[in-house]
Amino acid sequence: MTILIHPTAIVDEGAVIGPETRIWHYTHICGGAKIGKHCSFGQNVFVGNDVTIGNNVKVQNNVSIYDAVHLEDDVFCGPSMVFTNVYNPRSAVIRKNEYRVTLIKKGATLGANSTIICGVTVGEYAFVAAGAVINRDVKPYALMAGVPASQLGWISQYGDRLDLPLAGSGSAICSHTGMHYVLENGNCSCLPA
Repeated sequence: MTILIHPTAIVDEGAVIGPETRIWHYTHICGGAKIGKHCSFGQNVFVGNDVTIGNNVKVQNNVSIYDAVHLEDDVFCGPSMVFTNVYNPRSAVIRKNEYRVTLIKKGATLGANSTIICGVTVGEYAFVAAGAVINRDVKPYALMAGVPASQLGWISQYGDRLDLPLAGSGSAICSHTGMHYVLENGNCSCLPA
C-alpha cells in the first residue's frame, strides 16, 4: 500500500497522507494537511495546512484547498473549482484570524469551475453543477445550479436526478441502484437497505 507522489510534486514535512493516495504533477501539500486513503490529487493542486480530507476524495486539476476547508469521504472536486476562506478579502488588510470554516460532507460533488464561498456546509451527496456559486448552506442530496446557486431538485447517491418535489413530501427510487429516497418537511434522506 504505497503513496504515489510525482517527482514534480512538493509534500511538506509533517503532512499526513493515507495509503494508496496519488499526487500528480506540480501539486503542493502543506505540512499540516491530513489526507485519508485512496485519494487522488490532479495536476497543479494546492492543499493548505489547516485542511482535512477524508478517504476516496478526488481533486481534479487546478484546485486550491485553503486553510479551514474540510472534505469528508468520497467528495469530488471538479477541475478548476474554487474554495475561499476569507469572506471580505483586501490585499492591505490581514484577515488570517477571520477564516470561515467550510465543510463538504460525504459524497458531495463540486462541479468544474464552481465556487464555494467560505463558511458554508454542503450536505451529504449534494451535487453542485459546473459554474455554480454556493453562498449558503446546501441540503443533503440537493441539486444546485446557477449564480448564485439555487436548488433545482434532488439527486441520488449514484448521481441520478430523483423525481421529488422541491418542498413538501414524497418518495422516489434511484433507477440505477433501487435505493429508496424519502422527502419529508423539505429534507431528503436515503432509507437504509
